[in-house]
Amino acid sequence: MQQIILAINAGSSSIKFQAFAERAGDLERRVVGLLEGICSQPRLIIRNGAGETLAEQIFAPETIASVEAAQEIVGDWLEGPSGSAAMGGPLIAIGHRVVHGGADFAGPVRIDDRVLARITALTPLAPLHQPKNLAPILAWQRRRPDLAQIACFDTAFHRGHGDLADRFAIPDALYREGVRRYGFHGLSYEYIAQLLPDLAPAVAQGRIIVAHLGNGCSLCALKVGRSIDSTMSFTALDGIPMGTRPGAIDPGVVLYLMREKGMDAASIEHFLYHQCGLKGLSGISNDVRVLEASSDPMARLALDHFVYRITKGIGALAAVLGGLDALVFTAGIGENAADVRRRIVDSSGWLGLAIDETANKARQFDISARLEGPRVLMIPTDEELMIARHTLRILATV
Repeated sequence: MQQIILAINAGSSSIKFQAFAERAGDLERRVVGLLEGICSQPRLIIRNGAGETLAEQIFAPETIASVEAAQEIVGDWLEGPSGSAAMGGPLIAIGHRVVHGGADFAGPVRIDDRVLARITALTPLAPLHQPKNLAPILAWQRRRPDLAQIACFDTAFHRGHGDLADRFAIPDALYREGVRRYGFHGLSYEYIAQLLPDLAPAVAQGRIIVAHLGNGCSLCALKVGRSIDSTMSFTALDGIPMGTRPGAIDPGVVLYLMREKGMDAASIEHFLYHQCGLKGLSGISNDVRVLEASSDPMARLALDHFVYRITKGIGALAAVLGGLDALVFTAGIGENAADVRRRIVDSSGWLGLAIDETANKARQFDISARLEGPRVLMIPTDEELMIARHTLRILATV
């Protein structure tokens, strides 16, 4: 009987989870699940490693009104007859995505009371994400206090940045307090960096920009497989525009909202995390598919702005890298929005990038139009597998 590692990736309105069997130091995917639409239209779908549906259910909104409630549904299924049969072995550990590790955590750690307190203290730096990441940890502590739980931080992959990339132009005392550029989506970038030597060995050790484009968006500059800079910084608000977040914004705008609009910290926080980005600019939706299907000129403006700011960010990171050997698209928009990919590459043509339209529409791995020069790649990310790998490694060191 094989031992099972569970990877949990909890977001603001969903829980993604996967169960892996440990086999001779490798991982075999047994269960893939998603409970989405928390607080709106909850829907659970679970498949086995071969993609066959094991469970599918739609819930009334009031039955799953929080991530905590969603986790109980997921836990009941995993520990019930169907889940136990699908996993095929005992659950020995759970790895969790935790968005912010602050200055404290440079890598995955086993969770104890001290670690939990430090993670909780970072909540003001990631108010949209950190409480949702903590909810499954606490739920499993109550359900299975004997079970090892591992925190895997989205900031950890970027901790090797130099001072020039990490600092703001503010007094050193604030930097020492932890006010610095951290970077996020690290589990996604780490997965891509580990995959590139097999998929694209000719460029894997070169100068690469990865575009993680989903409801949250960022760009990461990789050199020799390591992060050297990223568009996100102290919080997950900075950088390029996102579904409901503005990306980089003049701090004077925040002062204006305080002085002229009478907004306090809580209302500004809600505004910046929930009412800006594609949703705020278009006035329609944060979903690229909805915006692409709309004839409203504000939908077009939102998409144009999105592409413009990403192109600008790519140019800045290419300057930091001193050139570019590959641009990699990943995450929900990056993997599925062919027209967004095309427009970004077309706008970045000065870097030598060019896209093959047929390969792009077919969602192929290499969508470059040229045999020479920088490559344009599309690689689906797998944060859950990265979490499971980290969890397995931590267990092996205990």
